[in-house]
Amino acid sequence: MIRSSLESKIYILQRTLSGYQLDLRPSRTRTRWLRTRCRVSTQLSFRRRSVALVALAVLVLLGILAVRARGTSFDWNLFLSTVRHVSWSWLIAAILLMLLTYVGRALRWEVMLRPLGRQVSLARLTSDTAIGFMAATLLGRVGELVRPYLISASAGVSFSSQLAAWLLERVLDLLAVLLIFGFALARVSSQGLNLGPGLRWTLHAGGYVAGIAGLLCFAILMAFRNIGEFTRKRIMGGLSFLPAKYYIRSNKMLSAFSQGAQVTRNPSWLTLLAIYTALEWVLITASYAALLRCFTATRALKITDVVTILGFIAFGSIIQIPGIGGGLQITAIVVLTEVYRLSLESASGIALFIWVLTLLVVVPVGLACALGQRMNWRKIRQLATEALPKEEELA
Repeated sequence: MIRSSLESKIYILQRTLSGYQLDLRPSRTRTRWLRTRCRVSTQLSFRRRSVALVALAVLVLLGILAVRARGTSFDWNLFLSTVRHVSWSWLIAAILLMLLTYVGRALRWEVMLRPLGRQVSLARLTSDTAIGFMAATLLGRVGELVRPYLISASAGVSFSSQLAAWLLERVLDLLAVLLIFGFALARVSSQGLNLGPGLRWTLHAGGYVAGIAGLLCFAILMAFRNIGEFTRKRIMGGLSFLPAKYYIRSNKMLSAFSQGAQVTRNPSWLTLLAIYTALEWVLITASYAALLRCFTATRALKITDVVTILGFIAFGSIIQIPGIGGGLQITAIVVLTEVYRLSLESASGIALFIWVLTLLVVVPVGLACALGQRMNWRKIRQLATEALPKEEELA
């Protein structure tokens, strides 16, 4: 038995060493290979984003054709009136509250850096956060890697550990969205609104999807807490059948997640994460409440109505709901017209401002922060392309 165990360990070691030997390349050749891979991945990302924009334009065109086919015309005067007659004081308040949410995100990320023994100023974390969200808005998926990449450079830690922190942040936000969406579903069901059969089926399906997503988030949080050094070794022992290349990548991934997930094993730090997550979504709710106060059609809505609208919009922006299709604008229009009986023109104008508030407000702030760090647009794109192959190696 002892002999067989030793032979298996020697076999795994030989396969690992052979993997290193096979992966050896001259430094210039490997650098050229990585650059080519970055360029191809970035081009594919931009192509996917272009396809998404074209698809969105097609959906808008089909929507206009469907409205005309029903014999109703889109009243552009009413739409422009909704856009023009905006309360600027409430709009400024909504923008300021939304910008404060990025400070809340920086505070939460500072907690996730504590187990690594690194301290970064709140101003620098807020700047990196704004630049990251600006890059995600303008570059798409590849831009989402800019924020953990910048923070890893600012804190002097590995990018893989911050990628784990980024995933933990996503899980916490998704849990908050599911709670708000659950409140929205319960409130719509209790009001007994006369909804169409398609939207009613969609809401039921969305409830099941939210429940499954909540269970998955809880499982991921438990996995974060349990990925310690002992668990990592046990998992890697069970993955010894993998080829050397994938065995090494799995080991890197588990090590990175174990390092980045240490914050979940401390009850006080985990409590702080929950408090900052709640604070962030309170600010988002207040921002939406101020925005809806800008328009005559939604000025009389109560705070429970604001939370209901936010729940549908937040859930629809991350999950493709059958019958709605996902996306901020489409979800906002459907909720405002079907649940709150607003006209299509008024709902479209409000949805436009919701889109600007949620996605575009951070862009000028992110550009200003990038200039403050002496970065231009070319440098930001370069950071994204440098982070992409590292993320792919861990995935």
